[in-house]
Parts: sequence; structure tokens; C-alpha cells
Amino acid sequence: MEELKLAPTIRTYIENHMKEHKYKLQQFSEVTGVNVGTLSAIIKGNRSISMNQLDQITSGMGLEQGYFYEMYSVECFVEVTPHWRRLEPFLYNCAELNKLNCIKKVVIQVTDDRSYIDELFKVAEDFYRKEFEQAALILYECVADCEKYQHSERLALCQYRIFLINKTLNKFNNLNAAIRLEPYVEKLNEEIQLDAIKELANVYNALNIWGKVYSLSEELERKSDFQLKDESVRRNKGQRAAFYPIFTYKAYANLLKASVFEARKEYELALKYTEVYEKVIDIPNPTKEEIEIIERFRIWAQGNRLSINLMSGNHEVIHSYLQYLEDNPKEILTAFINIVQVANEHSLNIDFALEKFEAQIQQFHIGFHLKGEDNPQIGIHRFLLFNYEFAKYRLSQRNFQSGIDTLLYTLRLSSSSQDDYLTIKCIDLYGEYRDHADLEQQKVYFQLIEEISFQKLRV
Repeated sequence: MEELKLAPTIRTYIENHMKEHKYKLQQFSEVTGVNVGTLSAIIKGNRSISMNQLDQITSGMGLEQGYFYEMYSVECFVEVTPHWRRLEPFLYNCAELNKLNCIKKVVIQVTDDRSYIDELFKVAEDFYRKEFEQAALILYECVADCEKYQHSERLALCQYRIFLINKTLNKFNNLNAAIRLEPYVEKLNEEIQLDAIKELANVYNALNIWGKVYSLSEELERKSDFQLKDESVRRNKGQRAAFYPIFTYKAYANLLKASVFEARKEYELALKYTEVYEKVIDIPNPTKEEIEIIERFRIWAQGNRLSINLMSGNHEVIHSYLQYLEDNPKEILTAFINIVQVANEHSLNIDFALEKFEAQIQQFHIGFHLKGEDNPQIGIHRFLLFNYEFAKYRLSQRNFQSGIDTLLYTLRLSSSSQDDYLTIKCIDLYGEYRDHADLEQQKVYFQLIEEISFQKLRV
């Protein structure tokens, strides 16, 4: 009968290492920095290894940090009843080293004991603050699953964090995530509700579901109005659960309404709500943080007025728009989406504007990931949308070589970024101009289509 082989343990690894290097216990103690008596007890199996001791031993053996974490998770948390004092540092170390499988394995075991749910939620929140998002996601999903019948504020906050972490450029995934989140919004802290509604509105805004954007902006304004009644007290205390000062959400609600009416080509109403959010930001004795936000909204209002005038048919305003961009270079990407869209819609020649800002437009490509954006997904989508509109403009100007090259570039990036909306638009536009593509461009296009099809099959 074949002899059963026992799985190696951390202790057997240590013993084998000491034999290979002919270490006495005292020598190994000096190499690792672990007390001789402690080492002896660990090797004999009379004492559990702490996280700190495990890391010291791993380092002393010349192995990479976390080398034994898989085995440690089994020995300390699966095969025996876990102790929070040992589990907590293990979770933190795994998060720092991105050992997500170890976290999953341990958390599944731990949640059989509901007494750990409070601690797991606190750690998840700390991970989220420290931007260990994927580690936090595992804990949030675990806590949410354990509390799915509780309808608690904590469950709602878990669902909100899951929504934020899972946001991608794939608008259909975001739509599903938004639909899942909506039933939990009312259970959130009343200030955090403002952030959640704002995020939901951004999802529907990206999908051009204007009726939903408008209803959410109405809800956002109503809830921020209620909060503003106590704002003076909260400002004095310096306490805030919302990400921004409360007046920001009322202003943003009206900015959303302006964007809805601009998209619907109801330009008078778009201008009306632009005036409204300008009035909202006129607050007394603003703090340094509030001054920065007020300035941002004022810059947006100025640019939005120019954009609305341009789109409503006042094409002469483009010169004022370009001057505005010289004074506010951070707005160039958004502004040129508007400018090129208008040029495409009204068959305008805007080569002079493109030449004037050629250097800055080139920077869009260098800074593709747009670090510093408040919302990276929106920033990347704008970059792709500009390239799509630019390709369309070049094609309309019968500059087919440049237009198709830009279109194929946009198709590649939109596909790799999972921006399905623009991927489809690029494919449609290529179909319209396919007869003008040269052989190399046709080859690139079909390669991209094969890659996209393969990606979809994998999903």
C-alpha cells in the first residue's frame, strides 16, 4: 500500500533549511532575530508563529516576504479556530503584498463565526482609505453576504463601496452596478447619500439616460437643501461624512440639470440652470477648501456658457472660447470635444483652432491615463470621445489616411479600456468609410475585430 505523504508545514521548511545550512538553533536565532526559546517552541510545535516572527524567519531564510502566507493561512486560520489578534495583522500584510487569494481563503473560513463581522468591516474601511481596493472588495462582499437580510446602514455602505470599486469604462456593467446600488441608497448615512446619488447620476450621464439624470439631480438637490439647514452648525464643528462641502452637491445638481438640457438642445434652460449653480456657490466667508470648489464651478460656468452658445448656433463665439482655454488650460480636453462635435454637426472648418492648440492636444496622448482627474473613468472616456470626434472631423474633411488612423487608434484604446459604447461607435464609423482604408489599415482593423471578438468570448 502506497504511503500517504503529509503536506509540508512551515515547521518542516524551517527544519530542512537549518539542516541544509547546518545551523544550530542559536545560529538560526541570530540570523532571523527570533529568540532562541521562541524558535525552539515553534519548531517543536509547542507555540504558534506570530506574523512578525514569520516575516523575520522568512527574511532570515532568504525568501521573499509572504512566501509562507498560503501555508500560514491554512495552519493558523483554516485548520484551527482563528484568533483576531493574529488574523488582523495577517490581513494587512496580505493586502500590502496583494495576496488576495490568501485573504479570500481566510475570510471564507472566518465568516462562519459572525462575531468577526464588525472587525472585518472596520478593516475593509481602513483598506479602502489606504487604497487597497481589491482587498477591501473581498471583505465588503463577505460582510454584505453575511448581512444581506439585515437591511442595515452597514450593508448599504458595503454595497456603495462595492459599486465604487467595481466601476469601469464598461457602461453596461456600470448600469447593472447602479441598478443594484439604488435600493440601498436610502439606508446610507444622510450625507453619504449625497455622494452616492452624485455617482449614480454620473453613471446615467455617461449612458445619456437624461430622464434618469434629471430625476437624480432633483433628488440630490432636495437632499442637499435639507442638509444645508444644519450646514452652519456642521461647518463650525468641522465634521463631515460627505466627501465635499454640502453646498457643492446643490451646485452639482444644477450643473447636471444644465447638462441634461444642453444634451436635449434646450439651450435657454441649460443657461438658466448654469445661472442657478453660480448663485448656489455664492456663500459667505468660504474656507480655503470651499474657495477652490467655488473657483472650479465659476470656471465651469464660464466655459459652459460659451459651449452652449456655440452649440446653439453662435459660431462666432469660438474665438472667445479659445481665449477662455488659454486662461484655463485644464478645460481644453472637454472644450475641444464640444468644438469638434459642433464642427462635425455644422460642417465647420476648425483647423485654425486645432493648430492653435496643437501642442496641448498632443499632451492628451502623453497623459492618456489622466492622473489627477477627480473621476479617472470620466477622464479616459473624454479622451477617447475626443479622438472619435477628431477622427470623424478628419474623415469629413476627406483626410482619409489621418482620419482612419485616428479611428483605429481610438478603437484599440476603447476596446482595451472596455468602453463598449465608443467601441461600437468606432466600428460603425469605420463601416461608413471602409472604402477609403488602405490595405494596411484594413489589416489592422480586422486584427482589432478578432481581438475584440476573442475578448467577448472570454467574458
